[in-house]
Amino acid sequence: MAKVAGILGKKVGMTQLFDSKGDVHPATVLQAGPCVVTQHKTATRDGYVSAQIGLVEFVKESKLTKAMRGHLGKNNVAPVRFMREVPVELEEGSADGAVKAGDRILVDMFEGEKFVDIVGVSKGRGFQGVVKRHNFAGGPKSHGSMFQITGSIGSSAFPSRVFKGMRMSGHMGNARVTVRNLRVLGLEKDDNLLVVEGSVPGPNGGYLIITKAKKAPRERRGFAGAATVDPLKAAKRAAKKA
Repeated sequence: MAKVAGILGKKVGMTQLFDSKGDVHPATVLQAGPCVVTQHKTATRDGYVSAQIGLVEFVKESKLTKAMRGHLGKNNVAPVRFMREVPVELEEGSADGAVKAGDRILVDMFEGEKFVDIVGVSKGRGFQGVVKRHNFAGGPKSHGSMFQITGSIGSSAFPSRVFKGMRMSGHMGNARVTVRNLRVLGLEKDDNLLVVEGSVPGPNGGYLIITKAKKAPRERRGFAGAATVDPLKAAKRAAKKA
C-alpha cells in the first residue's frame, strides 16, 4: 500500500447525524477514492518527494489529450480524468517513500485519523455587489436612497487615490478553498465513503483533495460531556467541606 498522506474524491452531499446525547451534527458524505498512483516524484530526479495520483473513474481514452495518454502509458495506468499531487509519508531509512506507480489508494488510509484537511473549488457566484460579496450593511432603504450601492471609495486631497485591496463589487466564488481540521465521523470501506463534520467547499459532484490534517487541534481538557467537572460547583463543594 502506498504511503501517501492524501486521496482524491468527490462531494456526494450533506446530511445530519445524531450523537449519543441527541445533539444533531451537520455532516458531509465524500466519495474518497479509489485512486491510483500515476507518477512518483523523487528528490534525486525532481528535487522533491511527492506522489501524483488520479481518481479512478470511467473515462474514454479518446477524451484525453495525446500528451496525457503518453504520460499514463509510461506506467501502464488506466485513463483518469482528475490528477493531483499529494505528500508522501517518508518511512524510516527511506529517502523517497515506499511508493510506486500503479499502487492503489483507498479510504482505509484514514482509519484511526480524527481530522482531515479538504481542498475544493467553491461555487461560482458570478459578478456580485458589496452587500453579498463582503456582507456590507448598505444604506437606508427609504427617501430615495440606493441602499445597495458601494458608496464613497476614495479619499480627500491625500492620497487622492483608491487604496489597493479596497472591498468592491466583483467576481465572487469559483476559487480554491482549503478547510482545515474537519472531524472524521466515520468511513465505509466497501463503498470508499468518508463522513466528515461540517461543510465542504464546492457543489455536489465537485472534485476534492482530502489529506491528513497538518496541524490537528489539541483535544481540550474539561469538555468531555456529562462527565465534565464544573469548576465553580467544585469550588463551592470544597469550600463547604473546609
